[in-house]
Amino acid sequence: MNISRLVKQAQRGNKEALLQLIIADQDAYYRLAYSYMRNEHDAMDAMEDMIVTLYEKLDQLQKSEAFYSWSKTILVNRCKTILRGKERCIPLEGEGELSLASRTDDNPYRATESEMDMEVLLSHLNERQREAIELRYVHDLPYQTIADMTGTPLGTIKSRISQGIQKLKTMIGGDRYENDRGENRGAQAELEYRTGPVKT
Repeated sequence: MNISRLVKQAQRGNKEALLQLIIADQDAYYRLAYSYMRNEHDAMDAMEDMIVTLYEKLDQLQKSEAFYSWSKTILVNRCKTILRGKERCIPLEGEGELSLASRTDDNPYRATESEMDMEVLLSHLNERQREAIELRYVHDLPYQTIADMTGTPLGTIKSRISQGIQKLKTMIGGDRYENDRGENRGAQAELEYRTGPVKT
């Protein structure tokens, strides 16, 4: 598929070309919308709004090859706008049982046990860490794209991901054995330091 050619055709008013671009990546759009909206109906609404916005503003896109990152930025912004309108917090903050139930009820992309376990783990992160980690590892978006989509400095995105991963590792015991060895050695050294003089 020649993205640049389709984008140029769409910019000249060819609706079919725009439709081809969207259909080619429709699963990724849906997963992205769902990660924010947490239910199929709202995710589809956000996608429909995105399509309308793309049609109205496509002439503003200067680099054809940036179509997908640009359109996904529009989708994320639309999701956040809808959520604010509903007076709901951004769902990437984590809504444990609700999001877990909704994923098993109507989301075909999140049906396995391991994915649900990850969902529970992610629910313990703060809103910004979870958003960054999901965009990076669930949606496989580059750091710079995430920074552009969220209007956040690149270094901050990397920091949020690093801190979030460290928190997840701590939660699942990734550093447990190393820490235990370190603590044991530390405790032993402290004990020897304190009892040494007494024995002499």
